[in-house]
Amino acid sequence: MDKKEYAVELKHNGHNCCQSVLCAFADELGMSMEELDKMGAAFGGGMGCMEATCGSLCGAQMALGIKTFEGKPVLRTAAAMSNAFKEKSGATICKDLKGRDTGVVLCECDDCVRNAVEILEQNL
Repeated sequence: MDKKEYAVELKHNGHNCCQSVLCAFADELGMSMEELDKMGAAFGGGMGCMEATCGSLCGAQMALGIKTFEGKPVLRTAAAMSNAFKEKSGATICKDLKGRDTGVVLCECDDCVRNAVEILEQNL
């Protein structure tokens, strides 16, 4: 099973979007799924409320930092990842992705998870 589908499977088995992305990369990140679950626990549902950044994108950004940070900023890569996620998903804010105010869903959660994993794979 590829990482995108593994992350979606995790999401359907008790993990939030952020945790799903993080845990799909547990081996590469050198961390346990328990540690990554704790790290991503408050970032589901748009950082706990739908008003903020998609948890899938948050998880990808966290994984980027864990894997690549060596004392120098990773902000350019993080910005490129955010832009790529917005292009693929239609937005970066959970409430916009879910169409809370418009009634128009731009990207379902499973696809947000897939997009974040794909973008992360391209940037690691």
